[in-house]
Amino acid sequence: MIKKSAPGQPETGETLYRKEPKIYPRQVTGRFARLRVIAVWLLLGLFYLLPWIQINGKQSILFDLPARKFYIFGLTFWPQDFVYLALLMITAGLSLFFFTALAGRLWCGFACPQTVWTEVFVWIERWIEGDRQKQIKLDKSPWNREKILRKSAKQALWILFAAWTGFTFVGFFSPIRELGIHILNFSLGPWETFWTIFYGFATYGNAGFLREQVCKYMCPYARFQSAMFDKDTLIISYDEERGEPRGGRRKKDDPAEKGLGDCINCTLCVQVCPTGIDIRDGLQYECIACAACIDVCDQVMDKMDYPRGLVRYTTEHAMKHKQGHVLRPRIIVYGLLLLAILSGTLWGMTHRVPLRADMIRDRNALYRELPGDLIENVYTLKITNMDDEPHRYDIEVVNNDAVEIDMSRPLSLQAEEVQGISVRLRIPKSAGQGVQDLKIQIQAQDNPEIRTLVEAKALLPVQFGNP
Repeated sequence: MIKKSAPGQPETGETLYRKEPKIYPRQVTGRFARLRVIAVWLLLGLFYLLPWIQINGKQSILFDLPARKFYIFGLTFWPQDFVYLALLMITAGLSLFFFTALAGRLWCGFACPQTVWTEVFVWIERWIEGDRQKQIKLDKSPWNREKILRKSAKQALWILFAAWTGFTFVGFFSPIRELGIHILNFSLGPWETFWTIFYGFATYGNAGFLREQVCKYMCPYARFQSAMFDKDTLIISYDEERGEPRGGRRKKDDPAEKGLGDCINCTLCVQVCPTGIDIRDGLQYECIACAACIDVCDQVMDKMDYPRGLVRYTTEHAMKHKQGHVLRPRIIVYGLLLLAILSGTLWGMTHRVPLRADMIRDRNALYRELPGDLIENVYTLKITNMDDEPHRYDIEVVNNDAVEIDMSRPLSLQAEEVQGISVRLRIPKSAGQGVQDLKIQIQAQDNPEIRTLVEAKALLPVQFGNP
């Protein structure tokens, strides 16, 4: 978009938006690079393999939206279990606060989907086009046979990997084995087709082309991370006191005699940075804490026989006062809250009763008078067997022995079945007047631990005395 000049003035040629140059991150090895590789293999391994694993005959993770059932590692969750989703969201938020306050943007550098998939796309690009210098040379060279072949091969692998990613993503919402058969038979439905293409295209665009621009311009986390930092948060820092003034020198030169610090100004820390920043300029919101600059700087220090740690994980207090307090009240409070909520959530998920029931009154009549001085109240029992086994159930009123229960059919449900059964409660007139609060217990015959208590209100006629 061209910026317009004032009337009568020539066009300036200035653009309102500057095109970001492509960043060619240099390959680096080291302890943090190994941790990133392990994180990529672990996280992507879980993503691509979990849908194919069967537990008790069901997909290990499946969000079956049409049936409103969610299968997670052998457990079946229903819409009534929304509280667990809320608790998991709270746990995720607290985890973000905890790890950010402890060590900055650990999530961004090692576990964020954008970082993880970008790493894979960079590996493919490096495998096809070569290292940093070869990629720069290839992009500057004119289009020829070699360039066309390499670029085409890279794009083909990117598209194939992105398509497989989109297919796997949809496999978490539609049984992946059936999904694969539908694709092979060209009978994929419109919903599955749209989301496979959409998620595959999003992966291809974000990890293949946008890359660091997602982190710098689209991710909101970079903007509010400073609110969770304090002077004792571990961040990647350049030791300016030790490194400045920077300058080149030979290995055998004494930097003190030349008036130089330990930084030899090799700029390798900039070349390995996936967002293209210079860590020596201080903490910047573009830094995703991948620690590549630490690995490469340590290698340079080893070659120069200087101590490691010119660029390192440290805190502002430790940098200025040579001491810090990583374990502090904020971290302890976050950690205890996170442990309590996570423990409670896991306990609730593993000890929940796989049975739900509700008694709904028949609104056609308040009550019915039957022969034998009996009063009948009619209800519809909505019962859900959330277990993966069929069960027969016994039903009884536990707080009033005078109540008789009459059901339209035996209370028997198949695995994960929902039924509505007509239930009649008959109460002698002599049992009371007005509203009677009843507690009804439903219990599986083959497992006494599967039981639930339902409350119901029975209406009896009110006897008015003579005036």
